[in-house]
Amino acid sequence: MMTEELDVSGQDSDGGSEEVVLTPAELIDRLEQAWMNEKFAPELLETKSEIVECVIEQLDHMEENLRRAKKGDLKVSIHQMEMERIRYVLSSYLRCRLMKIEKFFPHILEKEKTRREGEPSSLSPEEFAFAKEYVTNTETYLKNVALKHMPPNLQKVDLLKAVPKPDLDSYVFLRVKERQENILVEPETDEQRDYVIDLEEGSQHLIRYKTIAPLVASGAVQLI
Repeated sequence: MMTEELDVSGQDSDGGSEEVVLTPAELIDRLEQAWMNEKFAPELLETKSEIVECVIEQLDHMEENLRRAKKGDLKVSIHQMEMERIRYVLSSYLRCRLMKIEKFFPHILEKEKTRREGEPSSLSPEEFAFAKEYVTNTETYLKNVALKHMPPNLQKVDLLKAVPKPDLDSYVFLRVKERQENILVEPETDEQRDYVIDLEEGSQHLIRYKTIAPLVASGAVQLI
């Protein structure tokens, strides 16, 4: 029931778009990778809206096939269980992103505002609308509940200063998918100096997130 190939738009090394043909199994694998990375990264990662849309399309296709299948067929139960698993991963991925948007919304919108042309967005159009509405609602709530009761010089709040930034210095576990050489690691203390390491394919590490953030974005490492 999962045999059709799907086209997913991607970014090539020059920032242009390219069409990547994926089998349904590869598509679900991409979703699970995005889910794990989003779950363990301290910041909001690049949106994978094309993958989300293709997964929803594939789920609709699977449901249509199940409706045509014979009642009582064991394969139907197996495919229903697989669909529920995919729905769980998809909803968990989207919920994780919304939680990060709510937690870091001023910084995410500021990053979006200063994003260079051709640079991948962290937000889907729907997430961007949600973040803008969340800012408006937060400002309205603060004004009605607290700020209007304060002296005029204290009736404005800088959300960029009031809301904590994502902690890019936090440590994450990762598995290396593609060998990487000469990765610069910052010292833990003032007495230490910068040093470089090589990441061997298949190896696992505990390392500061900001050191390997570009490798997460490129898919060279997988957070676990």
